[in-house]
Amino acid sequence: MLRNTVADKLRKEIDNLTPLEKQLSDVILQNYPVSGLGSITALAEAANVSTPTVARLVQKLGFSGFPDFQRTLREELDETISSPLTKRDKWVHNAPDEHILNSFTKAAIDNIRQFLSDVDPKEFDRACKLLSDENRRVFVVGGRITRTLADYFFLHLQVTRTNVTQIASNSSAWPHYLLEVSKGDVIVVYDVRRYENSMLRLAQMASERKAKVILFTDQWTSPIAKYASVIFRNRISVPSSWDSNITTMLITEALLAKLQEHDWKNTKKRMEDLEVMFDRTKFFRK
Repeated sequence: MLRNTVADKLRKEIDNLTPLEKQLSDVILQNYPVSGLGSITALAEAANVSTPTVARLVQKLGFSGFPDFQRTLREELDETISSPLTKRDKWVHNAPDEHILNSFTKAAIDNIRQFLSDVDPKEFDRACKLLSDENRRVFVVGGRITRTLADYFFLHLQVTRTNVTQIASNSSAWPHYLLEVSKGDVIVVYDVRRYENSMLRLAQMASERKAKVILFTDQWTSPIAKYASVIFRNRISVPSSWDSNITTMLITEALLAKLQEHDWKNTKKRMEDLEVMFDRTKFFRK
């Protein structure tokens, strides 16, 4: 099973931290993981705490000391910037003897188990509340790879409710969509490692317009998190050059299942109208 990241450990320990340790934790998470890669003195000064406070927090997280803490952060940073080629080089060297179907499925199941142990049901319910509010317009966007997930979410959500817009992946067109974004609207963003700068700018600009950002990301967490109201950190590592979308699709489909039941009477009517249109256009074979 995949290990927890330092950020995971910080969030899980939050109730056990002193006020100064929580202050330090907030600083580490603000520009994670880069924020923890300077000297112990620099980190202490950035958080306005003492170096012994940094040392105590590091030990609470299970590290032998600050160098051990930083070594883990560097490994995580290396993971987040890995290209498909370098990711393959890492796993293929130690590839298990078992068939790829077994090893891949085991990794995917481990991802699901870890994700389900990490996800906060309150975050899920908060996302549902935002997305089911017909007074809020919903905008959905994904990046180079994740736009397929955004397409899927948009297609199904559009059947469930009105005022759903898919933002084109071409960043030059984004300002036109942002013109329509108002205070309280919802921006659903899919962004995983090798995080896209253009996606970050979009989230920042939407946040400046007082929109609520729902972020689907990975265990290392996109920098978009600083603008997000709800964050789903999905486990994506598998023995492949490509990351897995299984846990991201799981939470996406769970949200859709919940949302269609929120106002089933209205959703049913929209589905029935859609089926009539399909019949009239002979869209499906019968």
